[in-house]
Amino acid sequence: MRKPLLIIATSLFSLSFLSPVRAETVHFTTEEYPPFNYREGKTPVGATTEQVQKIMADIGVSYTITVLPWVRAYNQALTEPMTCVFATAHNEERNSLFKWVEPLLIDRSVLIKHSGSKVAAANLDEAKQYLVGTWREDYTATILHRNNFQRIDVGSDFKASLKKLMSDRIDLMPISEFYFDKLKDEGNAVEEVAVLAQQPLSIACQKDFPSDLLSKMQTALTALIADGTQKRIYLKYGLHLGD
Repeated sequence: MRKPLLIIATSLFSLSFLSPVRAETVHFTTEEYPPFNYREGKTPVGATTEQVQKIMADIGVSYTITVLPWVRAYNQALTEPMTCVFATAHNEERNSLFKWVEPLLIDRSVLIKHSGSKVAAANLDEAKQYLVGTWREDYTATILHRNNFQRIDVGSDFKASLKKLMSDRIDLMPISEFYFDKLKDEGNAVEEVAVLAQQPLSIACQKDFPSDLLSKMQTALTALIADGTQKRIYLKYGLHLGD
């Protein structure tokens, strides 16, 4: 009788090993970058935040969202298991550093100036003579270097760079075209100078993130794009995506 019992026990162990029950929590990090991702009080909200919340609800996996300075948000997803950062520009330099779920948004980055400033540039070449502000670990720093910008001011975060622009401590800064439109609609004195780049903004997960879970997240995002949910979320925040 002992031999059959041993076989049964071994079989149960093998099934358990081959079919583990995932109980992990996915930890999302993001930054203050309204209207895409930001806090109302202590609650993470925004147009990309709502997409992440919808994805995780649809697949039934527990998660957290923490709003941090961008450099911390980015580096946590770069190094910590079960961690993803959004909304992260997916470019060549970052491609192999993460696993990707996308797109939360297809966006253009534009260089802007403070209205009434001394800046007289009308294209990227003319803009290179001016001091351009960006912030730590943001992908726009790479794009500026790639385009041979020499005068680059690196601030602590997006808000710090925008404050410098509005007080004329920097001449130009790159910004999401959607966010630029929001600033204009709110009556801020800013003007577009030139288009800097176009890229998908995505969920970037630590490179050892489980592939099966990543696939479920991608399927859920693809579905909410297809059924118009993504577009409705952006309209809710006053953002108009092209068809």
